[in-house]
Amino acid sequence: MHFDQRTQGALREAGLDTDEIAAVSESVVEATRETAGELEAFFDGLDTVHSDMDIAHSSSEIVEHTVEYIDLYTHADDLRGYLKFDGWGVYVEGGRVLTDDTVELTLGPTVHDRVKFSTDPDAL
Repeated sequence: MHFDQRTQGALREAGLDTDEIAAVSESVVEATRETAGELEAFFDGLDTVHSDMDIAHSSSEIVEHTVEYIDLYTHADDLRGYLKFDGWGVYVEGGRVLTDDTVELTLGPTVHDRVKFSTDPDAL
């Protein structure tokens, strides 16, 4: 079970028993796995993606990236991994699907920001 002791206590106070808390925990874990799969499917087969990433020395609000791959893993409710572009990459520390054409990733060191990626630059 991935809930910390305070959360488990609060869930018990709200009336859930141990089995119900375990079921809720497993549903969170499964939702995290599904999101990781959806994010990987979004990037799978894409050659180019657009983002609203703030890039140094760029005057454009929309940036184009050549995608090599995304590799995500999950542990309980954590979604982590690595997104590799042509020539550089960044750690992924979370994410969500916004639409069929747009996702948002929380990126780690060197970027430290939430960034939207889309197949349609007008969606950003």
